[in-house]
Amino acid sequence: MQIDYLIIGQGISGTWLSYFLQKEKKSFLVIDNHYSLAPSRIAAGIINPVTGRRHVEVWMAKEILPFAMGAYLQMGNELAITVLSQKNIIDFFPSPQMRQSFMQRVDEKADYVSSYPEQNHFLNQFNYDFGCGEIKPVYTVHLDSLLPAWRKQLIVNDQLLEEKFDITQLKVADKIQYKNITADKIIFCDGKSSATNSYFSLLPFAPNKGEMLLIDAPDLSPTHIYKKGMMLVPLSTPGQWWVGSNYAWEFDNENPTEEFYTKTEQLLKHWLKVPFKITHHLCGIRPATLERRPFVGFHPLHPAVGILNGMGTKGCSLAPFFAKQLANHLVHNEPINSEADVNRFSKILSRNIS
Repeated sequence: MQIDYLIIGQGISGTWLSYFLQKEKKSFLVIDNHYSLAPSRIAAGIINPVTGRRHVEVWMAKEILPFAMGAYLQMGNELAITVLSQKNIIDFFPSPQMRQSFMQRVDEKADYVSSYPEQNHFLNQFNYDFGCGEIKPVYTVHLDSLLPAWRKQLIVNDQLLEEKFDITQLKVADKIQYKNITADKIIFCDGKSSATNSYFSLLPFAPNKGEMLLIDAPDLSPTHIYKKGMMLVPLSTPGQWWVGSNYAWEFDNENPTEEFYTKTEQLLKHWLKVPFKITHHLCGIRPATLERRPFVGFHPLHPAVGILNGMGTKGCSLAPFFAKQLANHLVHNEPINSEADVNRFSKILSRNIS
């Protein structure tokens, strides 16, 4: 088989890269083993314009967020599914200090944050003592609909090979050879696996472990995302909610922990006034980076080997934007944003000659 591009992984990055290459009428094959606990498959899909305790605007928000909105709406229309919903965050303040910090941002007229006008509006469903604020606009991407729908398209077009990628079968020269497949280039969109990939293992990945619960809470109003220490996110199936998540930078394994389950269950019991039932406890490893910027582009010593990775917790907003940049770079030789271009690590990667 002769193709233009071999894409490893069909998480959110691989999905968007294959989508944009399809638009460019390029030939490609996606290799993905449909791992059920891949971060893209268990994430809440939140696109949040602010981050951190100070609710500062996320990196490149004015450019990245509008692009992501348009891309998701376009893909949803083409697939005839709903892939995006606006679900603003109601932020319940856990302490007077957190309320003061939030309201200071409001007084500074910071974008995206405001005081919620009816402070008692949610008292019939939640316990909270220090009021609440609102973050808007916030969106949820229905990854449970989007990823399977695009996968179906790939299968119909004979563009998906469902197996675990075996890097020992990869031969890199001017072109790529993988088993019986010859490609001009290979692009790794395979999350944490790239951190141990011999071509990109020297990059400053900082994988972190995140756990979450899925609960049934049919009496909760699904109009918003709710936050009090953790996020409570309505899923596309009515009555189902995602609760999480934590960040563990040091971990011995990928298994869910009893500590997280117990802590989160207790939080829900104190926070919610409506009944709930825990149905699943899941865990995944996010492909985060030390500097919180993605890795996009091609290896300095092996120009046929590329990467689109390191999106961390912002994958749903960053992936479409940088997948489009990478597709434009491949097809039209357009530049990649310098803060994301993997060439910023060319000296480090040049040490890797294996």
